[in-house]
Amino acid sequence: MNPAYIIVIITMIASWLIQRRLQSKFERYSQVGLQSNLSGKQIAELMLADHGINDVRVISTPGRLTDHYNPADKTVNLSEAVYADRSAAAAAVAAHECGHAVQHATAYAALQFRSAMVPALSAVSKFMPILLFAGVFMLNSTPLPLTIGVGLFALTTLFSFVTLPVEFDASKRALAWIDRRGIVTTQEHAMAKDALKWAALTYVVAALGSLATLLYYASFLMGRRRD
Repeated sequence: MNPAYIIVIITMIASWLIQRRLQSKFERYSQVGLQSNLSGKQIAELMLADHGINDVRVISTPGRLTDHYNPADKTVNLSEAVYADRSAAAAAVAAHECGHAVQHATAYAALQFRSAMVPALSAVSKFMPILLFAGVFMLNSTPLPLTIGVGLFALTTLFSFVTLPVEFDASKRALAWIDRRGIVTTQEHAMAKDALKWAALTYVVAALGSLATLLYYASFLMGRRRD
């Protein structure tokens, strides 16, 4: 069996396990009320104000673990639970997403690079799977479709790895701020840090999975050259 294929299976299993662990951690830490009694919305607005960011809105978005920062319309989108919750988990998530807003405001290089890649990736994502699938079946007649597909998939893999420093830095900013501002106690800080650690691991596994998939498709091209 192709080693890259084995790695893909392993990363899929690891991703599932980490997602379950992440959900378990957030459910647990969502039960721990903050002594500061601040909601996710209030924490987000306070962090933005402390960094002099006045043009970013904090809004509620449907779903669970759907929290994100949108640089296009400058909104910190907090899932319904995080938006209203007053827990260690909500503090971690709200501050983390505001960490991205701070990155945006300070022109953090990795975030700028990742944002610049989004339009291109959005365009190619529609037909890249077709190129890869068709390229494998057409490989005996022509390697061109698969070569193009692998090249485009390499961009998505690069995007996954560029995302890592962006996420780690946002968490670092979040934890430093909630500690400095007195949003959390020592125990609550440990919980917030643990929650963000498991969230970060999902991005690590996703990047490794993307790399393994890239190597899997690239192996077809390498095998053809050896023939």
